[in-house]
Amino acid sequence: MSDVVEIERAGDIAVLRFNRPDNLNAISIALAKGIAATLIELDSDDTVKGIVLTGAGERAFCAGVDLFEARGMQVADIENWFGTACNIYKQILLTNKPVIAAINGIAAGGGFQIAMVSDLRVAHPGARMGQPEINAAIPSIMGSYWMSLHLGWSKNQELSMTGRLMEADEADRLGLINYMVDQDQVVAKACEVAETLAGKPAVAWARTKARFREIALAGFDEAFRAGVLGQQESYAKGEAQAIIEAFLASRGAGKS
Repeated sequence: MSDVVEIERAGDIAVLRFNRPDNLNAISIALAKGIAATLIELDSDDTVKGIVLTGAGERAFCAGVDLFEARGMQVADIENWFGTACNIYKQILLTNKPVIAAINGIAAGGGFQIAMVSDLRVAHPGARMGQPEINAAIPSIMGSYWMSLHLGWSKNQELSMTGRLMEADEADRLGLINYMVDQDQVVAKACEVAETLAGKPAVAWARTKARFREIALAGFDEAFRAGVLGQQESYAKGEAQAIIEAFLASRGAGKS
């Protein structure tokens, strides 16, 4: 197992922790592959009844794609790079066991999308979430697709087109957060929720999750293709690289 992913057990529940706290648990290629592979492994482990996803440290669940990797991407790399990240979302949906997002801090971009495709979400006051990709010259396409399963058209447009992050209380009002607890209780509550779902009648649970999976995946390939084309165009014109470089420079960031 990659060191960018940590697993701890809370009884029958496996807590899968994104372990890149110095980078706000941003999605690198290694982390994306580690999450997907670990989900497959845990789903086939009969001693695991449910899975909780969370981030290492106290600042972030996951802050989206790793900008240090993103700035070095070439147009020819985009499909594989984007596909590696999107495979996380697909594997969450394909996991038969309950998958609960324990949102401990910021959940932005890809991190927000991980939360959106999880079965349920637990967060705390002070957490922030949303789709800021457009501000990094990355079209908000896959994110807007996942939000379309949760939100109305107008709110989806606003969040996708402005790239603003929501405070936890707003996300809670919109129904994006299922349980709001104190920060030090987020993982424990998520484990409790996973236990509850794992205890549902097996056939009813499996069929219910499978139906949500079918609905969610119905538009996945189309959104993925549109996302690839949009990012390829942005990179071909140098738009994404210029904004990412400026962002990193403004924070005095060197190499990861």
